[in-house]
Amino acid sequence: METNTKQLEMKSTREAYGEVLVELGKKYENIMVMDADLSKSTMTCHFANAFPERFFNAGVAEQNMIGVASGLSKTGKIVVVSTLSVFALGRAFDQVRNTLVHSDCNVKIVATHSGISVGKDGSSHQSIEDIALARVIPGMRVIVPCDALETKRVLEKIIELNGPFYVRLGRVEVPIVTSKNKEFILGRGEILRSGNDLTLIGCGMMVFEMLKAAEILKGIGLGVEIINMSSIKPIDTKLILESCFKTKNVFTCEEHSIIGGLGSAVLEVLEGTKNLFLKRIGIKDCFGESGLPEELFEKYGLSSNKIVETIKNCLKF
Repeated sequence: METNTKQLEMKSTREAYGEVLVELGKKYENIMVMDADLSKSTMTCHFANAFPERFFNAGVAEQNMIGVASGLSKTGKIVVVSTLSVFALGRAFDQVRNTLVHSDCNVKIVATHSGISVGKDGSSHQSIEDIALARVIPGMRVIVPCDALETKRVLEKIIELNGPFYVRLGRVEVPIVTSKNKEFILGRGEILRSGNDLTLIGCGMMVFEMLKAAEILKGIGLGVEIINMSSIKPIDTKLILESCFKTKNVFTCEEHSIIGGLGSAVLEVLEGTKNLFLKRIGIKDCFGESGLPEELFEKYGLSSNKIVETIKNCLKF
């Protein structure tokens, strides 16, 4: 599958989340949704309007929300909880670890406003550690959809599966690059573009930036393989190994710290592998700052142009 990056439909993953919640609420009478006083931002307000008797606002009390959601899940409910990603795990880590996941509660944490694309809200609200926090908890499954269509498919899938999930969504509109008919399979990555010279593995907003970078690199004769690795835990070990052994040059791209995120997960898959070059592209052990998302992507090396620059410098083109 080769994706054309021109004239793509734009939609935020949080908007898609709000829409699919209502669809799922009609299908499953035992779904309950909780939010921490941010339902208009996370888009859970749509579910609240459609099913007010199944929606609970926990207020600015994220830790309590996780505890209540965990208890509700033990009564046979499927509970979906939302807030900004910086609060979902940063503020409520103890309750997520020791109550929700340790007791294998059927609670789905769907956090929005992740990464530096939150923009002008600044570093205090730019969660760049959340994937690492979620991934390290035993039994937690971590998913970062790349667009609105994939977000809907992810939500449909995780509602069917028992146990805890962390789903990371964004604030801004992003191009739709996945196929409407493509099923989301937990633990499986997807090749969006085939190539023999280097592999780009990314998630979330970075997938579109990688596709644009591939178009630029095609102009200098490089065949780039693009992998959308939305399922970070469990991760597609087989696909990573096959692609990396083929191209020998691997770059991971994430709107997250390079410590503990997607890049670290890929490194763990490739542990002990010889004759491979791997470079992690992401936030380099620093906080973000206030600015427009496109300005911040450029400054922190996440834009397609900066990805190309990094690749050229590493591979000496």
